[in-house]
Order: sequence, then C-alpha cells, then structure tokens
Amino acid sequence: MSHESTHHGSPDPASSAAAPRGGRTALVTGATGYIGGALIPVLLADGFTVRVLTRDAHRLDGTEWQRQVEVVEGDGGSAADLDRALDGVDVAYYLIHSMGSSEDFVARDRALATAFAAAADRAGVGRIVYLGGIHPHDEELSAHLASRAEVGRILLGSSVPTAVLQAAVILGTGSASFDMLRHLASRLPVMVAPRWLRNRVQPIAIADVVRYLRGAADLPAEVNRTFDIGGPDVLTYREMLVRYARLTGHGRRLIVTVPVLTPRLASRWIGLVTPLNVPLARALIDSLVHEVVCSEDDIRGYVPDPAGGLAGFDEAVGSTLGSTPTDGGPRNLALTSAATVAAAAVGSLATTPGSRWYRSLDLPSWQPPTIAFPVVWTALYADIAATSAVVLTDLERREKASEAAAYKRALWANLALNAGWSVLFWRVRRPWLAALESAVLTASSADLARRAAASSPQRGARLAPYAAWTGFATALSTAIARRNRPAALRGRRSR
Repeated sequence: MSHESTHHGSPDPASSAAAPRGGRTALVTGATGYIGGALIPVLLADGFTVRVLTRDAHRLDGTEWQRQVEVVEGDGGSAADLDRALDGVDVAYYLIHSMGSSEDFVARDRALATAFAAAADRAGVGRIVYLGGIHPHDEELSAHLASRAEVGRILLGSSVPTAVLQAAVILGTGSASFDMLRHLASRLPVMVAPRWLRNRVQPIAIADVVRYLRGAADLPAEVNRTFDIGGPDVLTYREMLVRYARLTGHGRRLIVTVPVLTPRLASRWIGLVTPLNVPLARALIDSLVHEVVCSEDDIRGYVPDPAGGLAGFDEAVGSTLGSTPTDGGPRNLALTSAATVAAAAVGSLATTPGSRWYRSLDLPSWQPPTIAFPVVWTALYADIAATSAVVLTDLERREKASEAAAYKRALWANLALNAGWSVLFWRVRRPWLAALESAVLTASSADLARRAAASSPQRGARLAPYAAWTGFATALSTAIARRNRPAALRGRRSR
C-alpha cells in the first residue's frame, strides 16, 4: 500500500462515502485548466454550489458554466483572497501546479500550498482534494515530481482531512500529457527516442479521473491519505505511441530508443516538433523518467467502478476522436518550409561571390569567411520554418485566427525582404540600398521574434539568433558601403 499519511481503517464499501448530498459548496482552483474545467459541470450536476478562484475572471469567458458559478477574483498566494474564496466551503479542490513554467516553480508551489492549507484550516473546510502524480518511493525524483509530492505532503499535514489522488498520463483532449502523446504519434513515423519510452505507465481516462475527484468529496472525515488512480492497462510509453497511431489511422511507427537523449535535450526536441513549450515538455518528461504504475487501488473501495469497469487505453483514445482538433502542424510545416526554401532559392541564385565586382570590393577585416554564410543561413532557415510552424499551429489550436494571419503576413514580408537583400547587393550592386534594406529586414526579424514570443517565450528565443544575424548583416553591409565609394562602384559595375 502506498500512502503518505494516516488512513484510519481499510476500504469497506459498506462504510464508504454516503450518497451525494445536495446543498454543499465546493471551491475549485485551477478552474481554467483542463481538469478543473471538466470537473465543474459534474459538481454542478450533482447539486453543488460551485465557487472558483481565478486571478482574471475574463479567463472564464466562453465556458458553458460561467454564469452558474460564484467567481472570486484573487491570487492563490494572498491570505485575504483565500479567506474570501474558502469562506463557507465544504470541499476545496486544489488543482494548481506550475508545471515547471518558471525557474522557481518548486518554491512557488510550496508557498501556494502552504498558504492554501492554512486558509482552509482557518475557514473550517471539510475536505481538501488534490490531484498529484504517481511516483516511486525508492528513487530520487525529478524536480517536477518531487514538487508535486511535496505539495501533497503539505496539504496532508494540515488539520483539514485531505485526499491526494495520484495519476500518471491522463487520456483526454486538452490534457498536456495526452497532447504530447498524440502529437508525437501523429507527426513522427520514425523516432529516435530516449530510453524512458520503455518505462511502464498506467494511464487513466479523463472521465475516470473526474469520477474519482467527485467521489473524493464524499470520503469519510477520518480518511487523510494518498490514493493512486489508474486505468486497467499498464503499457510502456512506446506501446502507447504505437497503439495511438494505429487507433487513429496513422499506421505503423518505427521507434528506436537510445540511452544518450537526456530529459533536457528531449524536451527541446519535443518543443521543436510539437506545439508544447519546452518547460511544459520538460515537466511531462520528468514524470516519465520513472515507471508510474499504481502501487494500490484502495480508492475503488470508496468510489466503486462504473458499470462496465474503468475505461481502457483503446476506449479512452476512441472517446477523444470526435473532440480532438485536426492537427495543423504538418500543413503549417509544409507551408513555412516551402516559403523559406523559396526565399533561400532566390537568394542563392542571386548570390555571386566569385564575380569580379565582388572580388574588387574593399571588405572589412572582420567579415566571416565565405563558407560561413551558407552554413549559418541553412540553420537559420530551418529554424524559421520549424518555429513558425509551431507558432501558427499553437495560435490555431487556441482559436486565435487573427493573430495567426498577422504572423503569416509578417513571415511572408520578412522572407521577401530576406530574398530582396541578395538581389539588391549581388545583382543591382547597390551596397547602400542593400544596407538600408537589411536594416528593415532586421526590424522585421525582431518583430517576428516578438510575435513568436507572444505565443511562447521559448519560441521567441529560438528566433532571436535570426534577428541577431540580420543585425550583423546590416552592420556588415553598411561597412562595405562606407568602404567603397559610389564612383568606384560604378566603374566596377561597367567591367
């Protein structure tokens, strides 16, 4: 049995939770997240008065239940805001986790959990329910898993009866762990992957997670412990990728595992080929470097299985097929790749480093060797295509059509300027005009990085080298123009 606090008595269905009682108040934190958004309609349907704590009430706009809940606008770290939110609450759902979104996420999660536990104690809350992650007890945990385990211990250590439900991969459209699985399975017919793909995982369908969260509200008051929750299937991550691809019609997948791909490198790779940002990918990978399999199933003594049993992997994936949005990633990658290849082709055709005119120029001593330019530009073009495809896919997934269209316009203009510099410098042979055009290109490249950063800071950082290189090209073009007088250039052009 795996639990981290005292459990008084063994699970006995005859003495487990009573039938749901109406008229209770439930607080849901993390209501704008995937789990909170799925839980709230179930609580409302069961007669709970539902209150949500959010820093920005406008983030609830568009939800079907927005007008059915009480909204407390405030910060989860503010004692005053927590006191307002928890006043009169019977059960409080703690669904907050940073997912490694900042460097100090461990300290932040610790502080938030501590403040929440203290406020729940002051308010006399009847029960806290927290969704954490399954983790081994005899291994050194990753920072992400260790933080989730610490949050559970903090809540269990309060005077309020607490149920910490611990899950592995949650199968459902909108779940970050499921999104990573489906993007990898659908986009990559061949994968060279880290060895953690051979680790065993016990996934669980979102419907069963919500059922357990709802059932935890009715646990006897003396129950204060962790519960592992999982579906009926135990699979390796590799098996999940292969089965997802088969179930969704993507065909066979060739997956080769290697021991040298570290979580840091793997997260950057996943950030490149999927819409997930690097910190989120790293947090998800950190949960998979260990085997995450239930060590007990005691929750089933309190929350009985539904008719037909828990949903297996195939059933859970099948239930997502109608709600899973079309993956626009491959289409966007084809589009951005075609555009960058076209810009590169125009620039390459225009470039004549062996011409008498270019050899006659007075070049600055700090100009890189000729071979450096095709090497650098090839890497930059690949980065522009890949990053832009991820940005567009992310914006489309979040239904930000106007921002996606604006990014496309900015990208097309940038690539036109990119190709135009080569024509102005090599064919028209106007260094000053090329230097001016390069300055505009630099501004355009910086704007492109800014737009990418609005989607994700990491995506903006990936385009920063392009902006830096075009800035260098502007400085170099300006230096060449200054060192070669127009009169001399006219004479050289006539040769």
